[in-house]
Amino acid sequence: MLEKFCNSTFWNASLLDSPEADLPICFEQTVLVWIPLGFLWLLAPWQLLHVYRSRTKKSPLTKLYLAKQVLVLCLLILAAIELVLVLTEDSGQATIPAVRYTNPSLYLCTWLLVLLIQHSRQWCVQKDSWFLSLFWILSILCGTFQFQTLVRMLLKGSTSSLAYSCLFFIFYALQILILILSAFSRRDGSSDNPSLTASFLSNITFSWYDSIVLKGYKQPLTLEDIWEVDEQSKSKTLVSRFEKHMVRELPQARRALQRRRQKNAQRDSGTRLHGLSKNQSQSQDVLVLEEAKKKKKKSGTTEDFPKSWLIKALFKTFYVIILKSFLLKLVFDLLMFLNPQLLKLLISFANEQDSYVWTGYLYSILFFSVALIQSLCLQCYFQHCFMLGIKVRTVIIASVYKKALSLSNQARKQYTVGETVNLMSVDAQKLMDVTSFIHLLWSNVLQITLSIYFLWIELGPSVLAGVGVMLLLIPVNGIIAIKNKTIQVKNMKKKDQRLKIMNEILNGIKILKYFAWEPSFRNLVYNIRKKELKNLLRFGQIQSVMMFLLFLTPVLVSVTTFSVYVLVDSNNVLDAKKAFTAITLFNILRFPMHMLPMVISSMLQASVSTERLEKYLGGDDLDTSAIQHDSNFDKVVQFSEASFTWDQNSEATIRDVNLDVMPGQLVAVVGSVGSGKSSLMSAMLGEMENVHGHITIKGSIAYVPQQSWIQNGTIKDNILFGSELDEKRYQQVLEACALLQDLEVLPGGDLAEIGEKGINLSGGQKQRISLARAAYQNSDIYILDDPLSAVDAHVGKHIFEKVLGPNGLLKGKTRLLVTHSIHFLPQVDEIVVLENGTISEKGSYSALLVKKGLFAKNLKTFMKQAGPEGEATVNEDSEEEDDYGLMPSMEEIPEDVASLTMKRENSLRRTLSRSSRSSSRPLKPLKNSLRTQNVNTQKEEEEPVKGQKLTKKEFIETGKVKFSIYLKYLRAVGWCSFFFIILAYVINFVAFIGSNLWLSAWTNDSKTYNGTNYPASQRDMRVGVYGALGLVQGISVLIANLWSAYGFIHASNILHKQLLNNILRVPMSFFDTTPIGRIVNRFAGDISTVDDTLPMSLRSWILCFLGIISTLVMICMATPIFIIIIIPLGAIYVSVQMFYVATSRQLRRLDSVTRSPLYSFFSETVSGLSVIRAFQHQERFLKHNEVLIDTNQKCVFSWIISNRWLAVRLELVGNLIVFFSSLMMVIYKDTLSGDTVGFVLSNALNITQTLNWLVRMTSEIETNIVAVERINEYINLENEAPWVTDKRPPAGWPSKGEIEFNNYQVRYRPELDLVLKGITCDIKSQEKIGVVGRTGAGKSSLTNSLFRILEAAGGQILIDGVDIASIGLHDLREKLTIIPQDPILFSGSLRMNLDPFSNYSDEEIWKALELAHLKSFVAGLQLGLSHELTEAGDNLSIGQRQLLCLARALLRKSKILIMDEATAAIDLETDHLIQLTIQKEFSHCTTITIAHRLHTIIDSDKVMVLDNGKIVEYGSPEELLEARGPFYLMAKEAGIEHVNSTAL
Repeated sequence: MLEKFCNSTFWNASLLDSPEADLPICFEQTVLVWIPLGFLWLLAPWQLLHVYRSRTKKSPLTKLYLAKQVLVLCLLILAAIELVLVLTEDSGQATIPAVRYTNPSLYLCTWLLVLLIQHSRQWCVQKDSWFLSLFWILSILCGTFQFQTLVRMLLKGSTSSLAYSCLFFIFYALQILILILSAFSRRDGSSDNPSLTASFLSNITFSWYDSIVLKGYKQPLTLEDIWEVDEQSKSKTLVSRFEKHMVRELPQARRALQRRRQKNAQRDSGTRLHGLSKNQSQSQDVLVLEEAKKKKKKSGTTEDFPKSWLIKALFKTFYVIILKSFLLKLVFDLLMFLNPQLLKLLISFANEQDSYVWTGYLYSILFFSVALIQSLCLQCYFQHCFMLGIKVRTVIIASVYKKALSLSNQARKQYTVGETVNLMSVDAQKLMDVTSFIHLLWSNVLQITLSIYFLWIELGPSVLAGVGVMLLLIPVNGIIAIKNKTIQVKNMKKKDQRLKIMNEILNGIKILKYFAWEPSFRNLVYNIRKKELKNLLRFGQIQSVMMFLLFLTPVLVSVTTFSVYVLVDSNNVLDAKKAFTAITLFNILRFPMHMLPMVISSMLQASVSTERLEKYLGGDDLDTSAIQHDSNFDKVVQFSEASFTWDQNSEATIRDVNLDVMPGQLVAVVGSVGSGKSSLMSAMLGEMENVHGHITIKGSIAYVPQQSWIQNGTIKDNILFGSELDEKRYQQVLEACALLQDLEVLPGGDLAEIGEKGINLSGGQKQRISLARAAYQNSDIYILDDPLSAVDAHVGKHIFEKVLGPNGLLKGKTRLLVTHSIHFLPQVDEIVVLENGTISEKGSYSALLVKKGLFAKNLKTFMKQAGPEGEATVNEDSEEEDDYGLMPSMEEIPEDVASLTMKRENSLRRTLSRSSRSSSRPLKPLKNSLRTQNVNTQKEEEEPVKGQKLTKKEFIETGKVKFSIYLKYLRAVGWCSFFFIILAYVINFVAFIGSNLWLSAWTNDSKTYNGTNYPASQRDMRVGVYGALGLVQGISVLIANLWSAYGFIHASNILHKQLLNNILRVPMSFFDTTPIGRIVNRFAGDISTVDDTLPMSLRSWILCFLGIISTLVMICMATPIFIIIIIPLGAIYVSVQMFYVATSRQLRRLDSVTRSPLYSFFSETVSGLSVIRAFQHQERFLKHNEVLIDTNQKCVFSWIISNRWLAVRLELVGNLIVFFSSLMMVIYKDTLSGDTVGFVLSNALNITQTLNWLVRMTSEIETNIVAVERINEYINLENEAPWVTDKRPPAGWPSKGEIEFNNYQVRYRPELDLVLKGITCDIKSQEKIGVVGRTGAGKSSLTNSLFRILEAAGGQILIDGVDIASIGLHDLREKLTIIPQDPILFSGSLRMNLDPFSNYSDEEIWKALELAHLKSFVAGLQLGLSHELTEAGDNLSIGQRQLLCLARALLRKSKILIMDEATAAIDLETDHLIQLTIQKEFSHCTTITIAHRLHTIIDSDKVMVLDNGKIVEYGSPEELLEARGPFYLMAKEAGIEHVNSTAL
C-alpha cells in the first residue's frame, strides 16, 4: 500500500548489504517524517490544556520569542511553496505520488500548531516547552537520513528534483536554527530562580547553573549570591501539605496504639488477679510487688507510641516526585543492558574480517548515544531524589520545631534539649539520606534479574554457579548489616550521652573553673568516648569484612562461572565475545549487589530515626482544656477546685485550690520554698497536667518567669518581643524598670547585643529586661513569678513603685505577684499564703495580721530581724519618696554580677568583639528580622560602639583548605599506617590489571585450539591463575581496610582528646564571646564527620583514583594512540573539577553556617517555651524558624544542583572516552583482535561512573576535611595559665587565709580599659569583709581576680605571702571556695554534684548536707545520695539548688570563702538559715561577701566600698557610718541608721 503511496519501493534489505548502505527514499519520506509529527500531534492537546490550567499573567514580547515565531513562519511559507510547486507540476497525469501532497499539507497544519503552542507559552513561567524541544531533535534526527540521500543523489549528478532538494536543505537548516534558539533560556523579572525559566535543554544539562559556578570560581560565594528556593519548596508550603496527610495518618496510628494497649492490659490483668487471690494475708508484700509491677509496666508503656504513620504521610505528600524519579530510573536501568549487547556486536565486528566499516561506526555512535541518554536520565533522577531528600528534611525539621511548641510537659521530660536538637539534625539527615536510595530497592532487584537473564544467554546454566556464590554471600552480608545496626544504635546512645555532658560542661564552665573540677569532667567524657571509639572500631572491622566480601564477589563469581563453563563440557571454549560480555554484565551486577546491603542498612538506620521521630511527633500535646477563656466573665481569674500535677504518675503539686481574682487587683502569693508558688503560676499558664477542677481566665496574659529567659538579640528586641515600637511607652517602660542607667553603661545602649541565654548580663539586668518585656506588652493579666528576687532592695522598691505597685505603670491591670519581699505586702490588695500546694489563708495584709495565723507568725519572726528596714518601707512618707527619686546615682548594684553563667559586668560588655553589627552575623539574626521599621536611622549608621556586638561572627574559612590540615590529619592517622594502606590498595589494582590481561590471553586460546584439542593442563592453569589473582585482590583490600579502620579511629581519638583538653583550658573570656552551640557543634558535627564520613571518603577516593589509573593504563596498552585523546579530555576534566570544587566547597560551608542558627534558635525556643506560650507568640517563632530553614535550604539546594551540573559534564567526558576508544577499535580494526577490543571496552564502560565518583570524592574530602580545620581552629586557641606549675604552694597552704592586694590592676582584654584600677588593701586572717558598690564598680572582677579567671594587668595578690600568679591555677582554685550566685548543677547523682572526684566519705557528705539543712530532704529521696538530677538540676527548686551549693562549699572547708550573695531566690526563712550556717561553720575562714542588700554585711568586720574600679572607703561599718561618705548614703537609703539596727 505504501509502495503505491510513494510510487517507489518501500523497503529493500539488499540496500543495506553493501559498503555504501542507504535507506529507500519511500521509507525516509513516510515513516521518518511521520514519527516526529505523530509525537507532536499526540502530545499537543495535553500540553495546551496544561498551559491553559496553569497560566499566569502574559509576559511581554522578547526578541527570542519573535525570532522563533519568524523562523516557524518561514517553515510555514516553505511548506506552502512546496505544495504550490507540486500542484503546478501536476498536469493531470498520475505520475506524482500522493506522498508529495500529503507531506506539505501535514507540515502546514503542524507549523500552525507550533505557532499556537509557542504563543501559548507566553502565559507560562517556563517559556520553552520540553516536548517542542524533543520534537525538533526527533525531526532533525529523522531528517538526517533524507538529507544524506539527497546529497548522494546530487553528487551522482541526478538533478531531477533540484528544487525539492533546495527546499529540503533550507527546511533542515531552519529546524537546526530553531533548536539552537530553543536552547536559550528566557529570563523574565518575575522570578529570580533561573531554574524555573530555564529551557528544556538547559534544564537537562543544568546549564542554567553556569553563572553561579563561574561566580563561585572567581570569588567565594555569599548567601546573597544564591537564589531563593521557589514557592513550592518553601518550608511553609511543604509543611502545610505534609500536615494535611499527617492529620489523617496520626489518628489511625493512635487508634492502633489503643488497641495494642488494651490487648496488653487484658494480658496483664489476667496474671495479676491470679496472683492476688492466693494469699490475702501477705498484703504488705503484695503491695510492694504491685508497686514494682507498676513501675515495670510504666516503663513498658512509655516505650509504646503511635507507629508507622510517618512514612505513609511523607509518601502521600511527595508521591509525584517519587513517581517521576521511578520512571527515569526505569529508563536508565533498561538502557544499561544495551551496553553489553553493543559490546558483543563490536567484538564480533572486530573478529570478522569482511564486515562493513559503516557498521562499526554505527555501533560507536550508538554506544555514545545510549551513554548520553543514560547520563541525562540518571542525573535528572538524582536531582529528583535529592530534592525529595531536602524536602523531607525540611518537613521534619519544621514539624519537630512546631511540635516542640505544643508538646506536653510529660512528653518533654523524656528529652533533653540536646536530644531534641539531635532529632532535628541527625535524624532528619538520616531520612534525607535514605530518600536518595529509595528507588534502589526495586531497581537493584530489576538489574540483578536482567543481568542473570542475559548471562544465561551467553553462558547457559553455568551462570547459576556464579549466582549461587552471590546468593551465598547475601545472608552473610545481611548478618553483618544487622550487627552493624546494633553497634550504630549503641553508638547513637553514647554520642547522645557525650553531647549531653559536653553541653553541661560548657553551660557550667565557670563552676568547673572556680572549683578546679575540669579533670574530673574530662575523664567522664573520655570514658564515654572510649566506649564510643571501641564501638566504632568494631564497626570499622565489620565494614572491612563486608568490603572484602564485596570485592571478592565479582572475582569469585567470574572465576566460578568461567571454570564451571569450561569444565562442564569440553566443547565450551571461552572466547572474547562471551568472556567480555559476561564481564560487563558482571560489572553491572556488581553495583546492585554492592548497593543492596548498603541500601538495606541505611533503611534500617532510617527506621531507627523514623521511630524516634514518630515517638516525638506523636507525643501528647499540652492539654489546656482545664484552662477556660471566657471574655464575659466578671472575675479575671478563677480557680475552681483546681488540682494540678507536673507528672500524671506522681501526686498533685497544687491541691484543691479555690481562688477568685478581681479585675485590677494586685495579689501577692507568699509561702516557703517548695510550697508550690511557681507551680500555681504555671497551672494558670496551662503548663501543668490537670487532675481535676478548672481555671477560668478572662483576657490576655503576660508572664515574667522566675528564671529570666533572654533571647540572643538586642535588648530592644527582647523588650519589644515582636510588637510594634511605640517610642513613648518604650521609654516609660525602660525608666520604670530601672534600665536607663544600665543602658548608659552598655555599649550601644538598647542595641547592645545579648549573648545566648543573656550570657553577658547580670541576673538583675536579665530579670528587669524580662519584666520590661511583660510590661511593654499591653496585656490584661500579669503573672509575675518573683521578679524582685535578683534585684537589690532599693531597686526592688523602685520597680514596685513604678511598675507593680498601686501607682505603677501597670495600675488597673490584674497582677499576680509571687514574692519573698515582705515589706511590699502592706500595699497589695490581697495576699494568698500557700503551704504544700494548698491555700492556707488569704486576705488583705491587715486582715491576715488580725487573724494571727501562719502568715502573722512568720511575719513576726522576720520583722524582728529586719526591723527598721521593714518599717521604713511600710511607713514611707511622701518626703522620703521624693528624696529617693532624686538619688538614682546611688543605685546600689542592681544585681548579681559575678553570677555563675558569666553574667558579666558591663566592663566585659565594653570589651566584647568589635565586628560590625549587621554584617557580622552569617544569618540575619532575630535582631534584624524582628526589628521594627521606625528605628531612628542615625543610630543604625553610626559605627557600632566597641563591644556592642557580643558574639563574634562564626569564622567561615574561604578558599582552599590549607594543605597543612591534610598533613595534620595524616599525622594523626600515622605516616606508617598511611603508607601501608596505600601499598595494599596498589597491590589490589596491580592484581586487577593482571587478571584482566590474563583473561584476554585465555580468550585468545579459542583461536588456537578448538574445543576438542584444548589441553586440560592449559585449561587448569588458566583457571587457577585467574582465581589466584582474584584472591590477591580481595586479601589486599581486606588488609587495607582493617589497617585504615585502626588508623582513622586512632586519628579521631587524638583529635577529640586535643580538642577537649584545649577547650577546658581556654580562658573564660572565650566562653563569653562564643555561643555554646558553636562549641557543641565542634564536638557533635565535626567530630562525627571525623569519625564516620571522612574515613569513608578517603577510602573511596583512593579506590576511585587507582581504578581510573588502571583503566587508562589498560586502554593505552592496547592502543597507544589513545594517549593523544586522554590529554584534551583530561584538561576538560580538570577544569570542570576546579570550577566545581571551589563552588561546592563554599556551598557546603554556607550550609553549615546557616545550619547553626537553626539549632541554636531551636534550643533557645525550647528553653523559653513557657514564656512563648504565655505570650501566645508561637506563630511568630514558627515564622522565624521557617525563614531560617529556607535560608539553609537554599544552600543545600544549590549544592545539590552543583553536583548534578558537575556530573552531567563529567559523564560527558566519560562517554567521550568510551566513544573514542570504540572509534579507535573501528579505525585500527586490522591490527587488533576481538579479545583486545573486549578487554578495552569492558573497562572503558566502567570509567564513566568512576570519573564521576572521583570528583565527588575529591570535593567530599575537601568538604569533610573542613571538620578537621574547624577542630584544629579550637585546638589552637590560646590557653589560660597552666593548671599546675613547677612551683607548688607549701603543704597546708593557705593556713591563715590572709589576702593582700598590692596596687592590683586588671582588664578584661588587652585593648580595653582597666576594670580594677590599682587596688591596695590587706585582709587579715579570719576577717569578714563585705564588698559593696554600684553595678560596674568592679565587685565581680574582684572575685574573678582572686580565682585568676582574669589575669593581672599590674600589681599582685598575695595569699599567706604566696603570689597567686606564681602557682598553677588548680593549686590556687582548689584552696578557695565560692558560693556562686546562680546555683549551677550537673545531671548526674547528687553525690557527683557535691564531690566529683570522690575525695570525701559518705559521712562527710551527709554532715555537709545536714549543715546545709538538706539532710531531711535527701534522706527522704528513694535513692538518697545517688538521686539523679536532670539537666541543670531542674528537678530541684531554686532554693534547694542554692542550699546544695552551700553544701558544696561546706565540704571544701577551705580557709578563704567568697560569697556572691545569692539569697535572691530564697524565702526569708531559708535565707536566715544560710546566714547562720555561714557564720557558724565558716567562722575560722576569711570571708569576702559581695552584697546586694546591706543588712547582710552590716555586721562584717570591715566593709569595702568600690566605685569605678577603685576602693573609695574601707573600714568597719561603724567607722563608715560615722564618716558620712558613700556607704552612709547607701545605708540611709536602705533604712539602716546604725550598726545594731539589724540584729541578725
